[in-house]
Amino acid sequence: MARVTVEDCLRVEPSRFRLIHLAIQRIKQLRKGAKPLIKCDNKEIVCALREIAAGKVTWENIDQLGQEIEELSLGDFLDLAKLSGEKSS
Repeated sequence: MARVTVEDCLRVEPSRFRLIHLAIQRIKQLRKGAKPLIKCDNKEIVCALREIAAGKVTWENIDQLGQEIEELSLGDFLDLAKLSGEKSS
């Protein structure tokens, strides 16, 4: 796969300042367990930049992507609570 560069991302988000903040938000989501939107076997920063360069992560959908990971986390928590309740009964 070709290397991702900041220039690739700047085509999608022309402001370097906003690009950094968008990448940071996506990195945090990936570290919390969000599924990458593209095939990527690299660290979270590279994956986030590739997602931005591909137009899959934007300011318009970053909050929605964050909500999906929160819903998954809550669902996992509820499943674990249910399982532990069944074991103690």
